Amino acid sequence: MDLWYGFGIALQPSNLMWSVFGVLIGNLIGVLPGMGPLTTISMLLPLTYVIPPVPAILMLAGIFYGSQYGGAIGAILLNLPSHPPHAVTCMDGYPMTQQGRGGAALGITMMSSFFAASVGILIMIFLSPVLEAVAFKFGPAEISSIMLLGLLAGATMSRGSPLKGVAMTVFGLFIGTIGTDVNSGAARYTFGIVELTDGIDLAALSLGLFGIADFLVTVNRKEIKPHEAKVRMRDMRPTRAEMKTAFFPMLRGTAVGSLFGAMPGTGPTITTFIAYALERKISKTPELFGTGMIAGVAAPEAAAHSKTQVDFIPTMSLGIPGDAVMALLMGALVIKGIQPGPQLISEHPDIFWGLIASFWVGNVLLIILNVPLIGIWVRMLQVPYRLLFPSALFFIAVGVFSTHNSLFDVLQVAAFGIVGAIFLALDFPVAPVLLGFVLGPMLEENFRRAMLLSRGDLTVYLTRPISAWFIAAGALLILVQLYAYARHLRRPKVATVEERMDA
Repeated sequence: MDLWYGFGIALQPSNLMWSVFGVLIGNLIGVLPGMGPLTTISMLLPLTYVIPPVPAILMLAGIFYGSQYGGAIGAILLNLPSHPPHAVTCMDGYPMTQQGRGGAALGITMMSSFFAASVGILIMIFLSPVLEAVAFKFGPAEISSIMLLGLLAGATMSRGSPLKGVAMTVFGLFIGTIGTDVNSGAARYTFGIVELTDGIDLAALSLGLFGIADFLVTVNRKEIKPHEAKVRMRDMRPTRAEMKTAFFPMLRGTAVGSLFGAMPGTGPTITTFIAYALERKISKTPELFGTGMIAGVAAPEAAAHSKTQVDFIPTMSLGIPGDAVMALLMGALVIKGIQPGPQLISEHPDIFWGLIASFWVGNVLLIILNVPLIGIWVRMLQVPYRLLFPSALFFIAVGVFSTHNSLFDVLQVAAFGIVGAIFLALDFPVAPVLLGFVLGPMLEENFRRAMLLSRGDLTVYLTRPISAWFIAAGALLILVQLYAYARHLRRPKVATVEERMDA
């Protein structure tokens, strides 16, 4: 019954229009290398200030899962992994194109993507009653312990060194404290700058760290000159034998993506590589992987799409974003005055069920749109980067300025862009910064509330069962990271070539 209510919300003309806009933009961005859903959502975040919450979140979600479809097109037809999760698709997708089976690879990709997304949606539907049943058992102690677990997971499970991830999360927490304290009304870390009393703007932070910084790092890259890759509509119908071969890899990839989707801090890239490695491990002909195996296309694409859908479960129902994109979507809800968490389903059913229904609508739209538009998407890859770069900077500046009609916000974007470029050059992950910025203020607010209700007794986090479980999970996560670090120190050092020559 709730799902039909969701379809009623998603199919309203205004909501449907924004959903179509989101999946179209996401599809285009997925094809273009370097942009990515994170940069695009950051650029369009100011638009959410002037539209209602439901169409705003439907548009941003459409960009997210729409980009997954587009990324496979460049990987299969041009051996061009526009985004890291699709790098593994190149291994067998491009050899299939060279063999004249590029259309079949795209057809299998679309089937795997739709099937995996549907499974992810069903998981959301069946889990929602359970989450709604326990929603009212969550108080300030439980919510703040969940936020703490999310921060620990995002910091320690990010790419690269866990210590760098923790440092970036702490930096994000600090940025989140800038502004006026809600309880005392005191200005914190504003250094006398009046514009900072309202805090750092989410759009300015995200656009600086993920938009400007990425452009600054990649500004000197070479132009991409793709060769002709023409695919006719009839070429995209895989044969019965190809469908049979892809069926079980598609199932296993969906299972891998669903499992990792429920884990905060695991990005889609590691999910696709694990799905590919699993298929190669259980295959009777592992030596043929990389020569055009359908399983090498179906499994990672299914894993990417099921994870994309299941990622919304911890974000919407628990308030724990799985990655930087989810943190940005969560921030967009907070901007609208909507608190993601266990009570979202009961307090804002239009957003939750409308979002679930829009997933199905959006995935059907993507299949319908992708078939005739693949030729156009391939031509879009020929847009010179020297034109793409200044155009994106212009739209970033206009978008941020239009939010509050303030040049100070544009200066914030420039400052965070420079800081983000320095972090990227030093190989520091910037995604945990956004995670700390979004979760930090909510953690502080709920921690203060829990302390007020318990009269300052910290043992409330251990005496309440749900909170105790999340604290234990956080402690286990820290112990696992310490164990991994200790094993790394005990591992014998391999001498470099220079050291051997000196010896």
